[in-house]
Amino acid sequence: MKYQVVEFKEKYAEDITCFWRSTMQEVLNINPVHSFESHLHFLSHILPLSYRIRVVTNHEDRAIGFIAFNEKEINQLYIRSDYRNQGIGQYLVQLAKQQSSGCLELRTFEVNQRAVSFYESLGFVACGGSCDNEEGLPDILFRWVQ
Repeated sequence: MKYQVVEFKEKYAEDITCFWRSTMQEVLNINPVHSFESHLHFLSHILPLSYRIRVVTNHEDRAIGFIAFNEKEINQLYIRSDYRNQGIGQYLVQLAKQQSSGCLELRTFEVNQRAVSFYESLGFVACGGSCDNEEGLPDILFRWVQ
């Protein structure tokens, strides 16, 4: 991979929050539930309490993708739109699999068929779903077992 994977640092937070929010708007076709500042706070102060955050950077040291995961779950995975289809997401999921307990779960929105196909191609199997999320939209629970 021609990009670098680094641990999350505060200097990447604004870039990540921008593409995270724009991706959600693009995929869900709704405005974000939370303000930019609230989203930024969640990324910088809440998410790191339970998840390892890895950031993919380009040659200018700008964040172009990120994953938040622990040994049992991928909580977030977003790639900037102009860097998709280059193997970055696949690489990050593989990283999470390698550091997992042998089983990973994640959720994605039903409407995000691109993500559904992506996770299925990486061996994840749909095993449930709900609308119990802040957006109130149907989601799919996926599970991968080694």
